[in-house]
Amino acid sequence: MIEAAEQAFGGLDIPASNPSNLHSRAPGKFSRLRRAAIIRSPFARRGAPCPAFPRAGAPTEIRMLKKLFRLEAHGTTVRTELLAGLTTFLTMAYILFVNPGILGETGMDKGAVFVATALAAAIGSALMGLIANYPIALAPGMGLNAFFTYGVVLQMGHSWQVGLGAVFLSACLFFLISVLRIRQWIVDSIPLPLRLAIGAGIGLFLALIALQNAGIVEGHPVTLLTLGDLTQAPPILAALGFLLIVALEARRVPGAVLLGILAVTLAAVGLDVIPFAGVLAPPPSLAPTLLQLDIAGALEIGLVSVVFAFLFVDVFDNSGTLIAVARRAGLMTADGRLPKMGRALIADSAAAMGGALLGTSTTTSYIESAAGVSAGGRTGLTACTVALLFLLSLFFAPLAASIPPFATAPALLFVAVLMVSALGELDWSDLTSAAPALVTALAMPLTYSIANGIAFGFIAWSAIKLCTGRRHELNPALLILAALFVVKLGWFGA
Repeated sequence: MIEAAEQAFGGLDIPASNPSNLHSRAPGKFSRLRRAAIIRSPFARRGAPCPAFPRAGAPTEIRMLKKLFRLEAHGTTVRTELLAGLTTFLTMAYILFVNPGILGETGMDKGAVFVATALAAAIGSALMGLIANYPIALAPGMGLNAFFTYGVVLQMGHSWQVGLGAVFLSACLFFLISVLRIRQWIVDSIPLPLRLAIGAGIGLFLALIALQNAGIVEGHPVTLLTLGDLTQAPPILAALGFLLIVALEARRVPGAVLLGILAVTLAAVGLDVIPFAGVLAPPPSLAPTLLQLDIAGALEIGLVSVVFAFLFVDVFDNSGTLIAVARRAGLMTADGRLPKMGRALIADSAAAMGGALLGTSTTTSYIESAAGVSAGGRTGLTACTVALLFLLSLFFAPLAASIPPFATAPALLFVAVLMVSALGELDWSDLTSAAPALVTALAMPLTYSIANGIAFGFIAWSAIKLCTGRRHELNPALLILAALFVVKLGWFGA
């Protein structure tokens, strides 16, 4: 044992209280003091490593990460988790540029929204990684940010402060649902075709917004919509950007959406269509949006359906995302259950509350996390890596300010394609299910409101099932909600 210790640690000097005891032998030789220390050590007699001569191995930080996230139990490594986190970040980093552009139309300070978006994503992803140990990242959700801007603020006429209040109230309800474990009852009370239609309707809503922002379609007093001026640079660049995103995504290039946004922006700058504000700078101030929510204003009766829409879309979106990503990561149990689902939903609802306080729309789980899972991510270290990268992105505010709406339009349209694909899962041979589902999906873009689409869908589903003698497919919760929506639309308006 002494010879092995000499080979491993012979080149190390050990401090002594008396400098004269320090020897000057050649590397690989031990002084009598060192030999005595090993022979007398109780660790040496038991075959354990001597504290004076620690074994070579992984750094302390690496061992801590392995223990904290149980990497070995999940069959993964620190390097794999870090690469998976980078992959997830690249696929969802587009939200840093899209969200300020959408919420900025309400009058919110775009710089503050950029910071709020990055912080909400960082906090949410870190909570998911630390509380649930899942490789799922969070950020302000697409669709709900559009509903916040174009539905709640611009169409209904509420201030963005009231909108943030509604987001906060829905997040608080989501938190209570998660803690009281009634989420499954709520999800089960909504038929699957309606849940699919809600996601598809949000996709159609995003598609209409994307085409408008790109200048491909525009308003018309007679036909409501008409073709825009396709000879201008914005619609041409937006169309090329969409083609680029689809091509890169089809070739499985990481960060396809982000690359498409940046490519359109660089082309617009090169053609002098837009000015360039730079790339790096200290983060903007968060003060214009921090704690600016108006909770009292959100308690008005007219905003009940808005809070409801934020809540239910968040619940459905998170449940679907968690199950889909967990199934791909092999985290589901043999009976199809998702362990620690409650912890994941608590992390998600807490992130949504934090996002509203910071000044952004509903924070939710991202299906783009599946990209990191495909790269090997299996634990919360992947999500925490995403959180760190979002914090580092705070210094790219000038780049976000340079990106015009027509550069983010291709990203919106691409996300719309993914969401509308849910209609393919409907049973179109059953008209009593397909008809209310289509009403739900079409009502969202045509009324410019996710809440109205949900209301029309619930009412149509209940009425059609009753009229066709299929009352057994209804449940009390669905009937009560449909009745409340009738009262809301009939007496309080949309």
